[in-house]
Amino acid sequence: MTAIEENSDAKPRNSVISIAIRDKQALYMSYMPFIKGGGLFVPTKKDYNLGDEMFLLVTIMDEPEPTQISGKVVWVSPPGALGNRPPGVGIQFMGDDAHHTTRLIEGKLGASISLTRSTHTM
Repeated sequence: MTAIEENSDAKPRNSVISIAIRDKQALYMSYMPFIKGGGLFVPTKKDYNLGDEMFLLVTIMDEPEPTQISGKVVWVSPPGALGNRPPGVGIQFMGDDAHHTTRLIEGKLGASISLTRSTHTM
């Protein structure tokens, strides 16, 4: 079992994606603090385009309930991306819950948010 699990039967451009981020390392690798309002990288082999809208159900570590967040694709890493990065998309948080989700993630990451290790995107 991987630290991030995707479960999506939805088609591109009409997507609901459910992921579970099980540990702090996986959260660090996926969080995109450089995106206005915050964002998450979601590993997937499905094709998405910039601007596609999505709805994420994200279980973050030990949280009892998934966090529900609307977003849009702002980053695409195709298969074979430089640096051996996994294929997937970066989702910018949007809507009323964006700030809450960003605060939740940054609270879980604590001081590690300021580290400069490589992530899935940079």
